[in-house]
Amino acid sequence: MVNYRNTLIAAFVGLVGWLGMAPASMAEPTFVGPEKCQECHKEEHKVWEGTKHFESFREVHRAKGAREIAEATGERNMRRSDVCTICHYTVIDDRAEAGPSCESCHGPASEWIEIHNDYGGKEVKREQETPEHKAERMAKAAAAGMIWPTEKFDVAMNCNGCHGLANPKLSGENVALMLDNDHPIKPDWNLVAYSQGSVRHRFYPPDVNTNQKMSEPELARLFVTGKIAKLLSATQAMGKTDHAKYVEAQQARIADAKSGLAPVSVPEVQAFVGDPTEDNARNAIAAIEDKDLTGEVGGMLPPESAYK
Repeated sequence: MVNYRNTLIAAFVGLVGWLGMAPASMAEPTFVGPEKCQECHKEEHKVWEGTKHFESFREVHRAKGAREIAEATGERNMRRSDVCTICHYTVIDDRAEAGPSCESCHGPASEWIEIHNDYGGKEVKREQETPEHKAERMAKAAAAGMIWPTEKFDVAMNCNGCHGLANPKLSGENVALMLDNDHPIKPDWNLVAYSQGSVRHRFYPPDVNTNQKMSEPELARLFVTGKIAKLLSATQAMGKTDHAKYVEAQQARIADAKSGLAPVSVPEVQAFVGDPTEDNARNAIAAIEDKDLTGEVGGMLPPESAYK
């Protein structure tokens, strides 16, 4: 089975080859900031302004123990710390300018924002874009590093990277120092509860002015997607450090993910549980794309009262 992201990228690579073009080497992508996204995504930006992600820019460095954690990793000021900024900030031109924002989930936009905003020419509006150009634009943006909202597994991996202290940019040495100074880690972090509460921003046609809730089947698929991402993230993180607290937390994340996936009868999902590799994860995600899993995991979904 082929993942949606891989399909888009493969389509772009094929187009490049067909045109006889050599793809340019990608620069290291950087953040452009939420204000750039606001130019087109005003409603989404308003939602973000009501989240803890937004508030954290002013608050997180004041939290109990925050300075001690930052100092342990080599910098008194969280906003100047190469370690803290990995997850806690949106860094623009080497300066922390916001808390976690659009690009924290959808990827640093320096290489894809112009592609994303081009509907076929300067005078062409989004509603005038041809289906052919849209497909090409989506493929090019994905190839340049954009994680589309439809790519829920990739978004979930970003979420788990920070909420599970598993971000690939975070070294094992620094993780150990952070945990020794009581940096929190929450093995029970849940994608549905954290994505469908204050951060939910689903403004889709035909009603682009309404922040739409997911249906029960959509929530069930999101729940399974989150558990797949958590299991892969925790499995990959296990080798980061042998710090006892970290190993215990990752083992708890693995146990939580396996518990959530146990009732799912889809063969590809169980194949992934038995061998949690990225390829198997993407096969599992593709296999559940159109399935209604409410009968299998519906009873495990968090109630709306538990949404964050």
